[in-house]
Amino acid sequence: MKVTIVGAGPAGLYLGILLAKAEQPHEITVLERNPADATFGWGVVFSEETLGALRDADYASYLDITDTFARWDAIDISYRDTVLRSRGHAFSAIARKQLLAILQRRAAELGVTQRFGTEIDGQAGVMELCADTDLLVGADGVRSVVRETATETFRPTITPQGGTYIWYGTDLVFDAFRFIFAESEHGLFQVHGYPFDEHASTFIVECPETTWREAGLDEMSEADSIAFCEHLFADELGEHRLLSNKSTWMRFPLVRNGSWHARIADTPVVLLGDAAHTAHFTIGSGTKLAMEDAIALAAAFVRHGSDNPAAIQAALVHYERERKPVVERFQQAATDSAEYFSRVHEHTHLAPPQFAVNLLTRSGRISHTNLAQRDADFVRGVDVWFATGSAERAVAPPPAFTPMTLRGLRLANRMVSATPGDAGLVLTPLTAVTPGGRVNPDTPTLRTDTDTARLRAAVTEANAEGSALGVLLGHAGRRGATRPPDRGVDIPLPEAEAWPLLAPSALPFGKGSQPPNAMTSDDLAEVRDAFVAAAGCAVEAGCGLVALDCGYGYLLASFLSPLTNRRTDDYGGAVDNRLRFPLEVVGAVRAALPDDCPLAVRLTVTDWARGGMTADDGVAAARAFREAGVDLVHVVAGQTVAESTPEYRRGYLNTLSDQVRNGARVPTMVGGHLTTVDAVNTVLAAGRADLCVTEFLTEPAALTSGRAA
Repeated sequence: MKVTIVGAGPAGLYLGILLAKAEQPHEITVLERNPADATFGWGVVFSEETLGALRDADYASYLDITDTFARWDAIDISYRDTVLRSRGHAFSAIARKQLLAILQRRAAELGVTQRFGTEIDGQAGVMELCADTDLLVGADGVRSVVRETATETFRPTITPQGGTYIWYGTDLVFDAFRFIFAESEHGLFQVHGYPFDEHASTFIVECPETTWREAGLDEMSEADSIAFCEHLFADELGEHRLLSNKSTWMRFPLVRNGSWHARIADTPVVLLGDAAHTAHFTIGSGTKLAMEDAIALAAAFVRHGSDNPAAIQAALVHYERERKPVVERFQQAATDSAEYFSRVHEHTHLAPPQFAVNLLTRSGRISHTNLAQRDADFVRGVDVWFATGSAERAVAPPPAFTPMTLRGLRLANRMVSATPGDAGLVLTPLTAVTPGGRVNPDTPTLRTDTDTARLRAAVTEANAEGSALGVLLGHAGRRGATRPPDRGVDIPLPEAEAWPLLAPSALPFGKGSQPPNAMTSDDLAEVRDAFVAAAGCAVEAGCGLVALDCGYGYLLASFLSPLTNRRTDDYGGAVDNRLRFPLEVVGAVRAALPDDCPLAVRLTVTDWARGGMTADDGVAAARAFREAGVDLVHVVAGQTVAESTPEYRRGYLNTLSDQVRNGARVPTMVGGHLTTVDAVNTVLAAGRADLCVTEFLTEPAALTSGRAA
């Protein structure tokens, strides 16, 4: 097979090496627009897992690469004049220029033709290459000319991601990966630094774009930018200096492609590395992913062969099917990491131990247990701080088993369940404040002495198990009068069995749903008073906590969302007006509750629908609820409208809870497929929530049987 590779970065060179080693003879040419000794950026980081893959793929280059490594096992976090160190992370780095030199030498040894200073003349140049090769590989980076020749097939998207950053080097040699956070009069700046040889380190400076502009960096020269950063990080740099390699401020380009392979002029073409995908630099996986692409593509040709067009096509399909899911998982982790750094300023009120855990677990790839395996002393210190607020004790229980106090309510632990057992708090399903507020005929109400007696029995049962009981009070609104959930979701009752529905506006929930009546002023007053009366019954029954439902498209949530509230009076329109009725209910209930009874709100933070509530809107609503006397926000998302597009995955609400807790400065409760104690410990220790709704305590014996481990 005659193979032409455009781009002599790590991906292109490594593919050339691996194809040249194959049993089938290939004629391989690598074309690069820059000189052989030109490179941009400084160091490249590898994990132990990636090194194992490189060792198995080509041992000769692996030895050369690892012989020049800078290695470390610690991450240092410089924050509030304190440096916290977490060990056991096992990373290695090499100068990018040195890595390319090693790969160039190895490729030459194997007979790969390398042509540097070769410019591809746009689409015409790509077409010319296709006419004279069996396979064209686009390994030519973010601005791939190969990809741009067949955009209708590749379907690329390039989206700016994260803050504004600049990639410097420094002659200060770190002894660990170093995160540095520095406050300035313009805002917070952070550094991602790591050593890559015995003489220098990478020193990436990042900040939000607004901070970058307020500091005037958008108008500074290269020399002035270096001087600004050297002054800002003078305490860390000391007598050392920053180094530039045509360094410029930029936003990270997130690259995705609908397809990674195509045909141009009947020649198969495939994308590799940054031409196919990128992952934000804050998880340090760009070069790793690119070289692993090369390994997977070469292996696909070993599996399927390359001696005919059908075999080549089969190999390309296999490569994409194998690599794309892996890359997408990394991109999701990188997106979580980038979003964390874009709002890290919201976390600067956290104490150093919690700030450090929030940082280390930001992408979801490291958990409380992972950290304990890597550095038991570090996690022991975090657990002691979480339990006591200091470091005076030698040991403490993990966060999930640490008590919590809300007003006069003391919870034995931080876990929440729907059934009595090991959880500190048992929370009822939605309990309607009026018969017309039921979701379905089986929804319980809280209005009568009989209702109160039933709830009192539930309180007694929960207390006997060592749990407090909280009641969730709500009104179904336009999602009411449906069949029980075992018959389907949001399926309306037959007309003869249904009851009239209320909503902010006369908009049915979904196709076939019963149209609700837009609420009048009398309806508003009646529902508000019903919430107050039900809260009184809950207190009489002995509930330790009262929660109001402002989530999942039920009545109060429908007032918040512009998708469901089309009113033109004081209760619709601007966000302050849409908040008015939910806040009136909160204020009235808070005034009726004893001072020692905590009040919670279940809040849909984002509608997950175009034109609906965003996460920023949800944080603003949570802040308003806190100011109105709410002690705890239960973070949920979606289901406001039938056409919402949920983003379900393990821990999918963690980031939203983090934003609410640290943006609105209010305690939060979160669920979202938290299926292990480790997941709960991670969320709590990182300050993403204060209570966790678990999915492993539906059976009381789950903890003691080990099924929750």
